[in-house]
Amino acid sequence: MPVVALLNQKGGVGKTTLSIHIAAELAANARVLLIDADQQGSALDWAAQREASAGFSVIGFPKPVLHREIAALGNGYDWVLIDGPPRVNELARSAIAASDMVLIPVQPSPFDVWAAKDIIDIVKEFSIPKPNLETRFLINRLFPNTMLGAEIQEALASFDVPVLANAIRNRTEYAKAARAGLTALETEPYGQAAREIRAVVEEFTALLNGAKEVKKIHVAS
Repeated sequence: MPVVALLNQKGGVGKTTLSIHIAAELAANARVLLIDADQQGSALDWAAQREASAGFSVIGFPKPVLHREIAALGNGYDWVLIDGPPRVNELARSAIAASDMVLIPVQPSPFDVWAAKDIIDIVKEFSIPKPNLETRFLINRLFPNTMLGAEIQEALASFDVPVLANAIRNRTEYAKAARAGLTALETEPYGQAAREIRAVVEEFTALLNGAKEVKKIHVAS
């Protein structure tokens, strides 16, 4: 039962949207639990908007004992995703302690890069008790072929954390689907948004399975 947490102390980086879409993609072939560890409960609000089952379970657990309860909460599931809090606190530490992989969503903004440092510092605290913890940046809301897009790659290179080869672009389909309690995988299953979510999931799944490097999957801008 791999556990993947999406964390960044800066709010508004798209953690919930990414968590929901990743859970939906994994749920196509597995039993998935999404834990909303944010006191705002955005993932729970999204699930409440739905008229039909999401295909995966969503529960709220914004408590700093998550690492102690993760085995019980995840019992019977193949994957557990944690939509983390928008700040560095004991709950964020608990989410890291519970996880096999930490994804740090960042937008092409210096503010996102600066905010990510605090999460990275906490991840480093776990280097001894969790030596196999995988950590990756996930670039979100990317405008391709722009200076900002190139600059974010350069800025993240200064950290000792790899960047996923596949990124999520700035597409209106994500927000449009979320407003209806849906995902882009449902509204446009063969669209570019769905393709890039699948590419990200394929990449981090391969990394958790021991792959050293995963090729970037081309998705049209």
